[in-house]
Amino acid sequence: MNTPELIRRKREGGTLSEEELRFLIEGYLAGGIEEYQISALLMAVFFQGMTPDEAATLTRIMMNSGRTYDWSTVPGPKSDKHSTGGVGDKVSLILAPLVAAAGIVNPMVSGRGLGHSGGTLDKLDAVPGYRWNLSEKELKAQLEKVGCAIIGQTNDFVPADKRLYALRDVTATVESIPLICASILSKKAASGTESLAMDVKCGSGAFMESEEKARALAEQLVAIGTQLGLKTSALLTQMNQPLGITVGNALEVRESIDVLKGGGPSDTRGITIELCAEMLVLAGRAPGIDPAKKTLVELLDSGRALEKFTEWIEAQGGDPHIVDNSSLLGSAPDRTSFVAKDNGVIQCMNTRQIGVAANMLGAGRMKTTDDVDPAVGLEVLVNVGDEIEKGQELVRIHHRGGKGLNDCERLLADAVETGEDSVRSLQPILHRVSARA
Repeated sequence: MNTPELIRRKREGGTLSEEELRFLIEGYLAGGIEEYQISALLMAVFFQGMTPDEAATLTRIMMNSGRTYDWSTVPGPKSDKHSTGGVGDKVSLILAPLVAAAGIVNPMVSGRGLGHSGGTLDKLDAVPGYRWNLSEKELKAQLEKVGCAIIGQTNDFVPADKRLYALRDVTATVESIPLICASILSKKAASGTESLAMDVKCGSGAFMESEEKARALAEQLVAIGTQLGLKTSALLTQMNQPLGITVGNALEVRESIDVLKGGGPSDTRGITIELCAEMLVLAGRAPGIDPAKKTLVELLDSGRALEKFTEWIEAQGGDPHIVDNSSLLGSAPDRTSFVAKDNGVIQCMNTRQIGVAANMLGAGRMKTTDDVDPAVGLEVLVNVGDEIEKGQELVRIHHRGGKGLNDCERLLADAVETGEDSVRSLQPILHRVSARA
């Protein structure tokens, strides 16, 4: 096959067969096709897109590029969740033990944060002793005993995605919908799940800011997931303000424990219950969304989900005493209040900037080599639509000796807009996309 001719065909809006896509991807991984040629292919896909069949084929090729997990011998339905990323999104920490308490096996492969969006593994690094690099034998034993695990991506797990994502990051092709779908679904399909609930975010803190683009992404994720044999649904959720109150790793673990104890912010609790309900229905553990939600509320309020959280953390080497002694997570030594300059109403928030403001303190990375301080971060104490008074604390900044504080305060000043007009509070869930509909 002729690589330049295949690139030219895609550039002109043509389609590539399974044999041709396999030739390109496997050739690139083996070193026979140059990085600059695959970069050109990615740009052609960015501008011309892919048919649903093409995208599904690319996903299968990427999925089978390395290790895949098979949990067919583990009793129980296997279901997972994926979020497209946001600020303050700690749902996975609550969701994994909650669905496990409901009888679902949840093998979750997660990643780290980069840019304004936090990563699940970074949050779990705040838990003393937690291990994310389990062997396949250890992982299987834990799924059989506990029902859930959150691990990291190893070098031999979907290596095609690692290589292609690195190129997308430096060639400005990250936002391509078929490439996003292939990246997400190749990893989820390789993880051994049978069904998948997607949380596709839109707004100022999301990678897909417009609701129209986010909905298109959700629809294609569901369509391709279904082609791969995964029972798939998606919730379109807003990210025009942080999810919950906290932004920062140890702070978000604390908030997750609060939700598991039956409390916590209503939006964090609500979105988690909605996504878990999707998982229960997809996995055949509930006849509909409303009965599923009823079951999940009972598991939260009775403490059974918290017991499962403790069991999961201990199984992966973490200190289970964090449930009753949050000081074990560590805390930043200094606090500074970001206050309102005038009376008014919160008009809007630039959520991306709030995430970057937390990173300035050390809560996240701006590049992959940056160190993360698990203790620092923000408590965002107001929401869009709230009435505020002059001098009122809007954000509590947890920092270490003033490191990054000036940049953080500058970003917050630009990110939180106030005015006199009344504004409706934001609805967390905007739309639902389902192959069942």
